[in-house]
Amino acid sequence: MTDSKTIQHDEEQHLSKVLGPIHIWALGVGIVLVGEFMGWNFTVAKGGSLGAIIACWIIALLYIALVMINTEIGSVIPEAGGQYAMAKYLLGPLAAFNVGLMLVFEYVMLEAADALVVGAILQSINPAIQSLPYVILTLLLLTYFNYRGVYATLTLNFFITAIAFVTIFVLLFSTHFHVPSQSILRLGELTNGLPYGWVGVIAALQFAIWFFLGIEGTALAAEECRSTARSLPMGTLIGMVTLLVGATVTWFVCSGLVEAGTLGGSVYPLYEAALATKMSGVIVVMFVGTILACMASANGCINDASRAWFAMSRDTLIPSAFSAVHPKYKTPYRAILFLLPISLAFGFTGLLDQVITFSILSALLVYLFMGYMMFKFRTMYPMGSIERGYVAPWHPLPAIVLLVLTLTTLTGMYFGYWVNLLAGLLFYFLASLWFTLHRYKFVDTQAFLKAGATRWPRPRGY
Repeated sequence: MTDSKTIQHDEEQHLSKVLGPIHIWALGVGIVLVGEFMGWNFTVAKGGSLGAIIACWIIALLYIALVMINTEIGSVIPEAGGQYAMAKYLLGPLAAFNVGLMLVFEYVMLEAADALVVGAILQSINPAIQSLPYVILTLLLLTYFNYRGVYATLTLNFFITAIAFVTIFVLLFSTHFHVPSQSILRLGELTNGLPYGWVGVIAALQFAIWFFLGIEGTALAAEECRSTARSLPMGTLIGMVTLLVGATVTWFVCSGLVEAGTLGGSVYPLYEAALATKMSGVIVVMFVGTILACMASANGCINDASRAWFAMSRDTLIPSAFSAVHPKYKTPYRAILFLLPISLAFGFTGLLDQVITFSILSALLVYLFMGYMMFKFRTMYPMGSIERGYVAPWHPLPAIVLLVLTLTTLTGMYFGYWVNLLAGLLFYFLASLWFTLHRYKFVDTQAFLKAGATRWPRPRGY
């Protein structure tokens, strides 16, 4: 009787397998694309126009390495939680708790930033508009979509992300860049090169992350893929190519339409560039694109943050009440609803750069764990010992690139946001103390690793 109840409980805690490659693309690109509509342009303030594009391409190398690592490990761990699930099997409860918490705050903070930009762009139309109601309404609406089901949510994300991506090219072609005699781009006049030298490039790395931050969240949907080994690599890798193209086009068109000093402080750089064209149709298109990009990002963030929180709860690292799955919609509805007021609280602050900085710090700390986990994964499970849906080439080069560039970016963050950096590290240290001294005694350590032990061969040296 006990066994049958346990089996039934386990089935109730599993999410529906309904997602294909387009949904993974929509999740990854949908979360990140907003970074091309806001946030990335602070690289111009830190490193100048040339420093911004150099930082963009350097950070692209970081994310290519990260995607390779995530996709290899994630393709053999079809569980909600993504990097948290990887840490669970490879590093143990304390590290997994930290990785899970960092994922939650990475996406909750990004979700709040998206809502803040929606409010800011509405205020740009009419300063009398109160942005806060729109921030709240946006988060409530998207939370409701996520509550009702992941398939419909990410199908919606696919369409609004695709439309938002197309609007960038509408802006590009409106400049007649392909006809030099008619082009309205003024790169030579408006850009400012490398005003702070290579130190500025290092400082700019922090915000260049905004071009790609969140693409790694595709791994959090692994449990809900119809075929993890097919959907996760295909959706993620195509998504990375999409973002590389979009990031380069975004820098090019914004730098050619907006003066560097203005661009470096704008809340909505692509919309600012559209205003510079003085073409009403382009302005309307880019307004719509910015709103849709923010909504797609917030939508994906709610999905990813709730999956990390749900997975931690299912493994007893936090109270098990959050591991409940809706009987009809098969969503982690309690995790979704619990995280809403946290995101709203950060949205109430109105401090966009502070919210962005904590999101970036949380992500960078996860990347450090991922670099180390790749070494451990290949040591514990050498090639040929376990079936992989994707094999990251050139190991250990991607892990080395990831670790070096992540540490370099943290150094750049220290230059401008050392208080935020230290405060963030202190927060995770105190959270670790709470887990060790209070929560760890409630963790079912035998059940914690049971699934991995039954699915994988015995690791080398264990």
